Amino acid sequence: MPISNRTLLRALVLVVFVIGAGLALRLLMTPSGDPRLTAAAAAPTPARLAASTATAAAFRAIAPAIPASVTAALKPTNKELSTIKVIVTRNDTLDHIFRRLALSLSDLASLRSLPGIRAYLDRLRPGETLTLTAKSGNLVGLERRLNIDQTLKVDRAAAGFTANVLSNPLATRARTIHGTIDSSLFESLAGAGGHDQTALGLANIFGYDIDFVLDIRPGDSFTVTYTEVLQDGKYLQDGPILAARFINQGKEYQAVRYVGPSGNADYYSPQGASLHKAFLRAPLEFTRVSSPFSLHRLHPILNTIRAHQGVDYAAPIGTPVRAAGDGKVLFAGVRGGYGNLVELDHSRGITTVYGHLSRFARGLHAGQRVSQGEVIAFVGMTGLATGPHLHYEYRVNGVFQNPQTVKLPEALPIDGPSRADFLAKSAPLLASLDPPPGPTLVSR
Repeated sequence: MPISNRTLLRALVLVVFVIGAGLALRLLMTPSGDPRLTAAAAAPTPARLAASTATAAAFRAIAPAIPASVTAALKPTNKELSTIKVIVTRNDTLDHIFRRLALSLSDLASLRSLPGIRAYLDRLRPGETLTLTAKSGNLVGLERRLNIDQTLKVDRAAAGFTANVLSNPLATRARTIHGTIDSSLFESLAGAGGHDQTALGLANIFGYDIDFVLDIRPGDSFTVTYTEVLQDGKYLQDGPILAARFINQGKEYQAVRYVGPSGNADYYSPQGASLHKAFLRAPLEFTRVSSPFSLHRLHPILNTIRAHQGVDYAAPIGTPVRAAGDGKVLFAGVRGGYGNLVELDHSRGITTVYGHLSRFARGLHAGQRVSQGEVIAFVGMTGLATGPHLHYEYRVNGVFQNPQTVKLPEALPIDGPSRADFLAKSAPLLASLDPPPGPTLVSR
């Protein structure tokens, strides 16, 4: 039977009254702290015995007046079905999570024994969310999102646990947005209704021609057609960029995505020239240039004028440093004022240098082959450095070149039988960058 608020309140008042009365009686008959009275206080006196008896009798008298449902409501219980969302932390395992939540380890053993399920349970990703349903310390259900379109669902049945991998159908749609840059690419693209993923995509596509750290100016503009991934009709994330135009300091750059006969996707100019060059313009993503290439610079530590034959990219300690191009490690170690340094040989007389590193990628050593974009080290401030940054040099036949302006080697264009296929498929994508007159999403 449901309990009224008035009944519950009256019961609680009675309980508090009796407890207070008992404490008051005990305080009245407790010594005031005089050491001479300590021994006497320890011995039960008739008055103290009477007070204790009265308190106990009062509790026995009031107990029938409190409904059983009220006392049950006052006691914690774990017998109800509860749903717990757990955010996985670094080095977390299901064993750790079950112990932390006081869940049955026998249930975990039963889960892991299910055919083909163990692989889905053993490797958890930091930051992902697990949904567990439990009752009285026993697991009732578990859900884990395996990837964008699959979810593992475990349920307890009469005969034990059952597990299924459910498919989450996805849909895509193309979207075109336009923006003019006032402060940063991220802010302008967000103002046009886009997301950081697409901003990074633009920087990666045009990053061989434009240094997005140094070259971006207010008034530059972009138009980009990309895919949006939907699930149950709701936006989930951005998909790949299909075509893009970027105007930087008055110069126009265009790119279109093309999937070749081999199934590999890459970006090309409208004429079929690959945008993937042999070298990245900058080996770090979105930072700021703290010291440009200069033949006359006051050294901040030595306080002397000396050539600065490279570019310093200020970035937090631990920021990944990428190989500017395919090559071989010539040196990885400590070298004078450079501190921790990596030097790569890219053949054709080209070498790149990365200095002031905090540490190297695991296992990096001289003679090792590395690929363009591969993480080779992490930003630091070792050697003669006043703050955390990457010192980057680009040399041709031993001669220092400005990494921000040097002409980079071109990659091979599309030709032969693939060219006709490329032109046919790229035409509608490039046309999407010039939408017909009408409402459009614009960033200001």
